[in-house]
Amino acid sequence: MARRTPMQKLARWHIWLGWLVGVPLLLWTLSGLVMVARPIEEVRGKHLRIEPPAGAMSVDFGGDGAAIKLREGHIVQQRGRAILLATLPDGRTARYDLARPAAGPLPPVSEAEARAAVAAEIVGGKQVVSARLFPADQPPLDFRRPIAAWQVVLADGTHVYVGQDSGAIEAVRTRWWRTFDFMWGLHIMDLETREDTHHPLLIGFAALALIGCLLGTVLLFRRRRRPISR
Repeated sequence: MARRTPMQKLARWHIWLGWLVGVPLLLWTLSGLVMVARPIEEVRGKHLRIEPPAGAMSVDFGGDGAAIKLREGHIVQQRGRAILLATLPDGRTARYDLARPAAGPLPPVSEAEARAAVAAEIVGGKQVVSARLFPADQPPLDFRRPIAAWQVVLADGTHVYVGQDSGAIEAVRTRWWRTFDFMWGLHIMDLETREDTHHPLLIGFAALALIGCLLGTVLLFRRRRRPISR
């Protein structure tokens, strides 16, 4: 039996590695293609946000002489009212109506307020299918932020999240965003949290794919015998 040459051995290893990493390579290519198919601004739903009227400004209220003790804060326009969004010393968020600051913090945002916020600040926001409050310790998969928020579902499948404490639009999740998010989970091989980009499975397959690519590159220089003409 003829002994295999080094190139023949490399070719054999390349074939076996191809069988092993073929599926991950296909998933990486497919998920990467889907993720770049549309602009990231569209994925994040920025085109659905209605810009607030001019006049909103940012102010630092962290000084000791502030009337309300807070770590930081800024003034925004919410549905025609000037609202101070304050971060309290304990990290909680509170809202103060600047027309009546002495009245104390506003109560948590109700479902009606959440619907009104979406109607005023999101394109197509009046076509609401449902609204549901998610507590901070049980955020839905397409939100994944540890804050209490109202999930307002629109007729086109968009999920808009309104912070119960802030009253602000915290996130816009379109159907395409959820597709993008699923593909991102495939890309990093983490469909559960879709955040872990450093784990043994991903590193191992990436290393094997790199070895396979290097073997394929070396094999490009393999000399092939010319067919014998008859």
